[in-house]
Amino acid sequence: MTATPEGAIRRDPTSAEIEELVADTPPSGKKRSLGFLAIVACLGSLLFGYDTGVIAGALPFMHMPTDAGGLQLTSFEEGLIGGLLAIGAALGAIVGGRMSDRWGRRHNITMLAIVFIIGTVGCTIAPNIWVLYPFRIVLGFAVGGASATVPVFLAESAPKRLRGPLVAIDQFMIVFGQLVAYTMNAWISSHNGGPQVETTDGHMSWDEAIPILEQLTITGGNGDAWRLMLVLATIPAVALWIGIRMLPESSRWYAANFRYPEAIGALKRLRDEEKDGPVAIEIEQMVEVNRQEEEAEKWTLRQAWNTKWTKKILLIGITLGCFDQLTGINTAMYYLPKVLHAVGFSSADSITLNVYTGIASCIGAGTGLWAVARFLRRHVGMYQEAGITIALSSLALVFAFGVAPYELEDGTFSANMPAMVPWLVLVLVALFVFIKQSGTVVWIYMGELFPAKIRGIGNGLAVGCLWIMNAIVTAVFPPMIENLGGAITYGIFAAINLVAFLFYWKVVPETKIYTLEEIEERLEKEYS
Repeated sequence: MTATPEGAIRRDPTSAEIEELVADTPPSGKKRSLGFLAIVACLGSLLFGYDTGVIAGALPFMHMPTDAGGLQLTSFEEGLIGGLLAIGAALGAIVGGRMSDRWGRRHNITMLAIVFIIGTVGCTIAPNIWVLYPFRIVLGFAVGGASATVPVFLAESAPKRLRGPLVAIDQFMIVFGQLVAYTMNAWISSHNGGPQVETTDGHMSWDEAIPILEQLTITGGNGDAWRLMLVLATIPAVALWIGIRMLPESSRWYAANFRYPEAIGALKRLRDEEKDGPVAIEIEQMVEVNRQEEEAEKWTLRQAWNTKWTKKILLIGITLGCFDQLTGINTAMYYLPKVLHAVGFSSADSITLNVYTGIASCIGAGTGLWAVARFLRRHVGMYQEAGITIALSSLALVFAFGVAPYELEDGTFSANMPAMVPWLVLVLVALFVFIKQSGTVVWIYMGELFPAKIRGIGNGLAVGCLWIMNAIVTAVFPPMIENLGGAITYGIFAAINLVAFLFYWKVVPETKIYTLEEIEERLEKEYS
């Protein structure tokens, strides 16, 4: 058995050689618990959630005049702020995945923590919208890179008995990060008395100032509160950078690169052999995976696209990714305070009430863990799309008959508008995000749908399309709600989700009850 100076073994070791290697190789550092590994790695997912959710509370302050500390946004600029982060995330997911394959999962997360810090600080100190834009792309790159790398690091580092729960916790932490963002937004807004401006006549809320803005001379305000909301993300980013350096690299990444001694050293830092079994057996399984992957055929994207049955699978995966974003979930994640303000709540109250939808989202994510374990994938997807269609149709009706008739020309509302209407909008949005989070199966499909020969490129293409659709929806929603109104906007999204329901019902295959090999065999027969 020959080893290079880097520790890479050039041929597959036998069981006896593995036993000898395990006996002779010490742990590569201090013992680390799986709980510590989960806490540290999931900070990347918490950052993912925080950075996508924090903008909801920051935007009302950004809309204020530059003289008051804001950025004086238009609806088009508002959409770009969210859309550019999604474009950066698409790049981060694709490039970050390749970087982690080349240099390692832990190495990639370490670099992403630095990118998180650079992106956050850059956005925080941006003097104008043109400086903010590129740093939103940088921050998005970190978000996308984390979405592609953290689940892999957890899955490869965890023992079999805890792999599922750890990866599920990672997904939950994204939603929890959004809740943390909404909560901090509410606290900062409340502490600052909500968006306010200073004029020659004293203080007034931004809502009061908007109708008479041309008559006012703005001398100051608290519009820069959004900077504090954003900069708080540096705290978990620094913690991630420190914590990840205390953990070993993924043992499976080492093994995939034939660096078996280092894989053993990393594994010994995390494993309790009484609970997880002998390290030698786990290393043998990694060696066997390497053998199978070397023998397996790999296709290019062109081969997959030119083959009838794999082309159909690619189209299904891409469509699922697009429909996941066309649910309109980001309209709630990024713009709920804008929506609540549009139905009569003050800007300050809208930021505070956003917390309740964050709670509904977390409860939904927890319910989703039970749902995907209990029911067939297609049925969960159909439940999600049917529920969202009903919730968004109801929202459209409330805007059409409960909001629009009472809206005045200056953007305020008639005193005759029923007091329950704004609260009904809040309840329906909370129901919408609960259904979405409790019925999300698209990420499971991404891992199960594609055959082995195109699993990497298929997953990358579908996830990339998902992030691009995220950017489109995020960018177009503010102009839609401003120019078309809530009734037409939510009616359009409801119609799209009805089409998505039919897609799950008529087109999407079931994957839960089959092994990955059985799925591949069935789809090849059905789609050829």
